[in-house]
Amino acid sequence: MGMRGFGLPSRARPTVGPGAPGGPRAGLPSFEIGHRLERPADYATVYRVVRAAVRQVLGTERPGLGLALSNLPPQLGAYWQVTGNLIVLNEGLVQAMRANATSPLELNSFVFVILAHEYLHALGYLDEDAVRRVTAQVAREAFGPDHLVSRMASGNLWQMYPFLAYAPRGDGQRLTIVRDFDLASSQSYIR
Repeated sequence: MGMRGFGLPSRARPTVGPGAPGGPRAGLPSFEIGHRLERPADYATVYRVVRAAVRQVLGTERPGLGLALSNLPPQLGAYWQVTGNLIVLNEGLVQAMRANATSPLELNSFVFVILAHEYLHALGYLDEDAVRRVTAQVAREAFGPDHLVSRMASGNLWQMYPFLAYAPRGDGQRLTIVRDFDLASSQSYIR
């Protein structure tokens, strides 16, 4: 089984899996979701914004994903195992960003971009270059081209924030499940 991860761009261009499902939906009602990231938020709150933005722009969603935190190498933001139900987020990178972020918006935008990237993998976008482009498209269309989320999604986070390269190093051996992560889609059948 392969793993898809959000990390530094590689020189190789993977072409795993079929073409990306769905496509942009025209005529969606416009609503402002950017303000939801301006206040301190937990992972579940940021993830709800991810799902709303993807649903708004691409017209698709996937319920029932979970989140775990792990001590991954600093060049890897997160990963999702193909056919899996768990996004694994690099806790060291989030801690480094939390320590250096100048606002809740900056921290939440960072988490948004990483979660959106992995969420798109879970929706079937397996090619790394394609998922980066679609993440940037979702950000631009949902938040506008000048929003911090859009600038992060269109750029290279490790170039924008060089301190990320010095985040704590890990080997992924420790895994902490984030409780109550996707309750909006599972509360009717999971108690």
